[in-house]
Amino acid sequence: MIDTHSHLDGEEFVDDLHEVLQRAQSAGVEKIFLPNINGQTLARIRQLCLEHAGYLYPMIGLHPEDVNPETTDIEAVLQQMEQELQQEHHPYIAVGEIGLDFYWDTTFRQQQLEVFERQVEWGIRYNLPLMIHARNAHRELVEIIARHQHPQLRGVFHCFTGTANEAEELLQFPNFVLGIGGVLTFKKSQLPEVLRQSVPLSRIVLETDSPYMAPVPHRGQRNESAFVVEVAKKMAEIYGCDMSEVDAVTTQNVNRIFALG
Repeated sequence: MIDTHSHLDGEEFVDDLHEVLQRAQSAGVEKIFLPNINGQTLARIRQLCLEHAGYLYPMIGLHPEDVNPETTDIEAVLQQMEQELQQEHHPYIAVGEIGLDFYWDTTFRQQQLEVFERQVEWGIRYNLPLMIHARNAHRELVEIIARHQHPQLRGVFHCFTGTANEAEELLQFPNFVLGIGGVLTFKKSQLPEVLRQSVPLSRIVLETDSPYMAPVPHRGQRNESAFVVEVAKKMAEIYGCDMSEVDAVTTQNVNRIFALG
């Protein structure tokens, strides 16, 4: 199994990261992908992935909640990130975590749209997949991705929890998959029915979004990569197959999108 989205660089893991990684390996997690969120987190992510090369893999991007011109020199951060991508042997496997978030606040809506579009263009320019976060922004997301269609444009719609219609709209983009995490296991979640109805297993990758949104039976605890097994178990139940098939197909999907070689 591969956890395609885990914030292991966060302070929540400072005291026991070694044990967290051991538990993930014992649970059968073969690789863990670390999304970046701003200029301050980049060095920590790079260092962790260097220390655990071949197991942890870094992304680079500016998260929409960090697109705040009152607290961040956005242009300087974007220039710094693109300079990293211009290095011939950079370590980054994706542009992310990027996207749009109009859930709490739309004060910087226009800036978010501009920054997201610019980072979508990086995906094409540097031939990297995108790790996309979107809340209360489905329409804007679809419009931007549609406008930038290109053979190299690909990626993950992270933390998908939408409707069947929204899933179908996102899956019209052939080189994108849905990232599915702990919400799938929640008692009142509509996501199992949405997947049954509209999403083939060939368009899904597994994720935890650690330390957030731990799956049942760990709900309410700090999430960690080992818990991705619970997501895979639920997925096997939904698709009526063995966990080994969920593992094999989702891993194949990851390899297709991320092209790690």
